[in-house]
Amino acid sequence: MSATDGLLAELEEWAGAHGPAPQTHHYGSGPEHEADLLLAAGPEPYGVAVLLHGGFWGARYTRTIMRALAVDLSRRGWATWNVEYRRIGSGGGAQPTLADVRASIDAVRELDGALPTERLLVIGHSAGGQLALCAADAPAVAAVVSLAGVCDLVVAAEEGIGDDAVVRFIGGGPEQRPDEYRLADPLQRLPTGVRVLLVHGDADTRVPVQQSRDYAAAAQTSGDRCELLELAGVDHFALIDPRTAVWATVADRLPALLG
Repeated sequence: MSATDGLLAELEEWAGAHGPAPQTHHYGSGPEHEADLLLAAGPEPYGVAVLLHGGFWGARYTRTIMRALAVDLSRRGWATWNVEYRRIGSGGGAQPTLADVRASIDAVRELDGALPTERLLVIGHSAGGQLALCAADAPAVAAVVSLAGVCDLVVAAEEGIGDDAVVRFIGGGPEQRPDEYRLADPLQRLPTGVRVLLVHGDADTRVPVQQSRDYAAAAQTSGDRCELLELAGVDHFALIDPRTAVWATVADRLPALLG
């Protein structure tokens, strides 16, 4: 087992020990069209946090990556909607994957009950950061948090980030598939029109921090309210580990995004 797989297994075990089992809902007809709902621990939740996992869009990784964050956010007063979506190897790609994210957001807004879904917070990690930023213009999305996100797909493709994950996700390079890059590249979709918080560690060896630096500069130029929280000495996975002070720093900032 790799160090990464070991950490992810630890986080899943932590989630099982510290929170209840979620309610799984289907938001479409396919086997990947599922999302897990956890209600907030308290009578008046801050809001609903839509969680989008990473894994360079590959079918090997699932929403279990984000279960620990879902549990922690629930304990902090958020309802959470932890989304699965089609990925490379399970019918995914730029258009179907982005369509799944939109459908999942529509679905949580249609759930019966007292969920405060009129203003949603979308949180994505790594490849999920790209998906979150691309969902910024979906109805009711009030703010987006990108945790070590892939924010510039053109540069990511040119640099071969994730063993050429972007090229596999899009189906070609920027010159071969320009329309798909315009659809799926957060940098080409600016401005978002919503508040954006980018969080990135400068010791991240999987997704370079320059991805978030460049996006923040372009977003601010476009007129977006975009903040970059750059963390010294922090790696890729500390941002989704609720046992760390790093995550606590991020979590403390979230309520203000909907303020």
